[in-house]
Amino acid sequence: MSTPHIVIAGGGYVGMYTALGLQRALRRGEARVTVIDPRSAMTYQPFLPEAAAGSLEPRHVVVPLRRTLKGCDVLTARVVGIDHAAKLLKVEPPQGEPYELSYDELVVAVGSVARTLPIPGLKEVGMGFKQIEEAIALRNQVLDRLDVATSTMDPATRTCALTFVFVGGGYAGVEALAEIEDMARFATRYYETIAPADLRFVLVEASDRILPEVGPDMGRYTVNRLRDRGIEVRLNTRLESATGHHVVLSDGDEFDADTLVWTAGVKANPLLTATDLPLDDKGRVKALPDLRVDGVEHAWTAGDNAAVPDLAHPGQLCSPSAQHAVRQARVLAANIVRSLRGEELHDYKHKHVGSVASLGLHKGVAQVYGIKLRGLPAWFMHRTYHLSRMPTLSKKMRVVLDWTLALFFRRDVVSLGSLQRPRDDFDRANR
Repeated sequence: MSTPHIVIAGGGYVGMYTALGLQRALRRGEARVTVIDPRSAMTYQPFLPEAAAGSLEPRHVVVPLRRTLKGCDVLTARVVGIDHAAKLLKVEPPQGEPYELSYDELVVAVGSVARTLPIPGLKEVGMGFKQIEEAIALRNQVLDRLDVATSTMDPATRTCALTFVFVGGGYAGVEALAEIEDMARFATRYYETIAPADLRFVLVEASDRILPEVGPDMGRYTVNRLRDRGIEVRLNTRLESATGHHVVLSDGDEFDADTLVWTAGVKANPLLTATDLPLDDKGRVKALPDLRVDGVEHAWTAGDNAAVPDLAHPGQLCSPSAQHAVRQARVLAANIVRSLRGEELHDYKHKHVGSVASLGLHKGVAQVYGIKLRGLPAWFMHRTYHLSRMPTLSKKMRVVLDWTLALFFRRDVVSLGSLQRPRDDFDRANR
């Protein structure tokens, strides 16, 4: 009998933690595991705001898949199609022709992508905030705009450069805004012609609240604290247009802004439409409580791309959060092993314990087990919790060292935006 081949499509939270679980639980020769992802590393997204603000070294918030998953085959490629009836994946490598890969057990863990809208100008001027390269680009963009503002003689160019718009009041938007605003205002001490009050930060949220995960009280507290810092929080407001960096809001306000960050939610990976797996009305793979794909043999799923029943809240589905994804992955890995051994599968059940959010250095909000925290205690809890969830001891230690050094040295506010265009000087020299 041939060795079963387990293929994990996706190397994010679910993909990497499932592979780790299989790597530890499988006996030698019991199964072969292959992980496929377009990136060679998993990004720990809760630390992206701190990486963007310079509190953490960007390399320390990504986990290399090959180094971590030594017992698995890792392919840096993109899955572009799934024919589960034939147990075949269509794989597109960075170079060369696409090819097909067969499997015996499939884990669908391709996650989510930014949920964008057909807003004029958004595609051309907007930035996302889901991956480490986007965090680095945002940091470089903000510091580069400070350089532009202090060097130009044109008031309109200066005002545009110093205006920063964030669309979306969830975790990603609020934490990114808070950390970047903290960094930018700190950086102004090195610019003689720029005062902290010259910076304009605008948070645009279509609903009537932000951070719904921490409850309405903490959401209102967050709005008040952000406004105390001079940040404009526009609730019940939508982005109507951003053509040519001219921002138009649904409340009638218009202004120019060089920086527009889009964090208004996520949606299931569009790849799923190129499969024969059952999907719900939001494009997610339908899952059973034990994380098998509903009505399909030898297929499993979890995380943002899966509609997993929430047994702690009957009738609801698990929210797309890291808290669920990491825990689902552990149950998923154990169930695959149980399935191979003919053992009874276990259902996934987890009661959401609460949420924590950082609002910049030494500032935060949290609601855990019904207990509400704000300020320094919430910020400390945010760091402690996410440090405990950071994969591998090596990465944990590097993050702690970054934080420790930050106690003794001021943060680095140098823009490395030119690294995104490394050939510019060479090209000019050859004109």
